[in-house]
Amino acid sequence: MGACDPGDSMNGGAMKNVLALPKVVFVTGTDTDVGKTITTAALAAVFAQVGSVAIYKPVQTGVEAGEAGDTAEVARLAGVQNTFEGARYSAPMAPVAAAEKENRELPSLASHVRNVVELSQRFDRVLVEGSGGLLVELDGAGGTLADLAAGFALAAGNGTASESGVVLVARAGLGTLNHAALTIEALQTRGLDLVGVVLGSVPAIPNVVERSNQEVFAASRNKLLAQVPAGVAKMQAKAFCEAAGLWFEPEAVWSTPRS
Repeated sequence: MGACDPGDSMNGGAMKNVLALPKVVFVTGTDTDVGKTITTAALAAVFAQVGSVAIYKPVQTGVEAGEAGDTAEVARLAGVQNTFEGARYSAPMAPVAAAEKENRELPSLASHVRNVVELSQRFDRVLVEGSGGLLVELDGAGGTLADLAAGFALAAGNGTASESGVVLVARAGLGTLNHAALTIEALQTRGLDLVGVVLGSVPAIPNVVERSNQEVFAASRNKLLAQVPAGVAKMQAKAFCEAAGLWFEPEAVWSTPRS
């Protein structure tokens, strides 16, 4: 049994919201460092209570060989063991630039699609965490996480894999509405299914702008799936698992007092 045992965050609203998500979820962000890894860990913590979960990171940058990357952080917090990377580069840069700096090639987008399809056949749930934002190139040929999600959706059409969707992680503060709108428009243009928006690093006492953004997202047809509090990466695994489900509770949106 991993760090997240059945019942750790088994509250009705959270489980209903998360378990309604498709089998394969692509986690992207409006920017880098918005909370994609912590969101991935929170989703994994809930999924792991009811079935097997795999985490896939197509390209990890800024981490040396042997060091703990994003998938290791997900494993530490959520207690999942099935984590995979498509490629790793030490330079803390976008994938194409990092690969060029090390004079190495990036894996093809097709190879990532195959990897995700294979994982979807082996595990109950698959979480795919992107690098940076939705349109950051992953393969040196212009392929992005959006293209990976679209490629998987095509592969899923032959009955070998299940449905998929995208979770968008956004900042809580000023500027997030436009950044989120741009990403959502890019998803819609490509026919990709946005299954939820997550606000990352939400302060304990939101200011007037952050509270307004909460209300805008909550009222939007683009579902506010969760709010992840600031600082939760410092939690121990057991505490993280016990708290994770609460962040997906719809009523939790309104539980924080105004500043």
